Amino acid sequence: MKFELFIALRYLAARRKHSFISVISLISILGVGLGVAALIVVLGVMSGFSTDLRDKILGVNAHMVVGVMGGAMRDYRENIEKLAQVPGVLGATPFIYTEVMLSSAGGVKGVVLRGIDPATAGEVLSLPRDMVQGALADLETPGPFSGIILGKELAERTGVTVGSAVNILSPSGRQSAAGFTPKVKTFVVRGIFRSGMFEYDTSMAYVNLAAAQDLLGFKHDLVTGVELRVDDVYAVAAIGQRVREALGGMPVYVRNWIDMNGNLFKALQLEKTAMFVILLMIVLVGSFSIITTLVMLVMEKTRDIAILMSMGATAENIRRVFMLQGVIIGGVGTTLGYALGLPVSWALGRYQFIKIPGDVYPMDYLPIRLEWLDVTVVGITAMVLCFLATLYPARQASRLRPAEALRHE
Repeated sequence: MKFELFIALRYLAARRKHSFISVISLISILGVGLGVAALIVVLGVMSGFSTDLRDKILGVNAHMVVGVMGGAMRDYRENIEKLAQVPGVLGATPFIYTEVMLSSAGGVKGVVLRGIDPATAGEVLSLPRDMVQGALADLETPGPFSGIILGKELAERTGVTVGSAVNILSPSGRQSAAGFTPKVKTFVVRGIFRSGMFEYDTSMAYVNLAAAQDLLGFKHDLVTGVELRVDDVYAVAAIGQRVREALGGMPVYVRNWIDMNGNLFKALQLEKTAMFVILLMIVLVGSFSIITTLVMLVMEKTRDIAILMSMGATAENIRRVFMLQGVIIGGVGTTLGYALGLPVSWALGRYQFIKIPGDVYPMDYLPIRLEWLDVTVVGITAMVLCFLATLYPARQASRLRPAEALRHE
C-alpha cells in the first residue's frame, strides 16, 4: 500500500480529538449516497414512465398509419399486399376511424369507433392481448345485430356487459323533408378490453369493417387507411419513405407514432433531464461537505503535513493524500447510493406497491425501468463532483511550507 493511501485512510478514521472530522466525513458519505440513490430511483421512474407509456400507445395504436389525402382509400387489399412487401414492415391491417355517440340504458357517451379486420388486427395492435372478456373473432359472430368491443371503463360507465345491446348514433345520416336525420344502429357487446390507458379505455370501441362501412354509409369497399407494424420503432422515418415508394404515385400521407406523439415524449425527456439536474444538487451538497471535511483536516493536520514534508514527502505526495480522501468518500458514498437505490428500484418495479390514480395518469402504478446508461452516468457524475471537491483543499495542503507550519506550532 502506498503511503499516500495509508495516510489518507488513517486521517479518515481519525479518533479522539479529531473524531468530529470523522463525523463530517460520515455526513459527506451519506449525502453523496442519498443523492445517488435518489437519482437512480427517480431516473428509473422517469424512464419507466416514458417506456411504459410508449409501449401502451404503440399497443393500442399502430407504429405507422397510411391514408389517402382528401378521402377514403379504395382497393385497400391490393395496397396491403404491396405494403406487406416493404422491408421493415411486419404487419398491415385496414381500419376505419370515426366519432360517434354510444347510448345504453346506463347513459350516453361520445366514443371513437374503429372498424377493424379481426383476422389481421392482431398482427398490428395489442387488442387481442388486451381482451378481458370475449375475443376479436366474436365480432364476426352471426346474428341480428353486429358485434362491438368496448373499453373496460367505457362499459362500466355506460352500465353494459357482454351480451348487452347498445345504440350507435353516427354523424353520417341523411337529409329528409324533416331535416337532417342521423343514422342509428344497434350493436351487441361481444367483448371488453383493458389497455391500461384510461383515456383509451373510456373512449374507444371496435367493430368489424363491414359494420363500420354500413354505419357510415360507404357505398363502396372503402376504408380510412392502413395501419402498419414495423420491426424498428425508431426507424419509422426511413420505412415511411419506402412505404411511399411502394404505393407509387398515390396521393398518400404517412404518419408515424413519433409524429403523432412527439411533443409528449419530448416533454417527458425534458422532465427527466430537469429531475436529473435538480437531484444532482443533493450530490453537490455532499461534495461541499467533502470540501469542508478536507479543509478542516488540513487545518488540524498542519503539523503532520510539515513533518511529512520535512521527511521528504513532496507537494505532489501531500496533494495525493487529500485527493485520495475525497475520492474514497465519493466512492463509498456512490457505492452506498447504488446499494440503496438499486434494491428500492427493483422492489418498486417488482411489487408495484405505489399506486397512482388511473384517471389522472395513463397508468395506475409507478413504473420503474433502469437504463444502464443512466445508472452509469449517475455514478460517474457523482465521482467527478467528489473529485472536483478535493482540488482546492489538496492544493492548499500542498502549498504549506514546513518551516512556517512548525514555527506556529
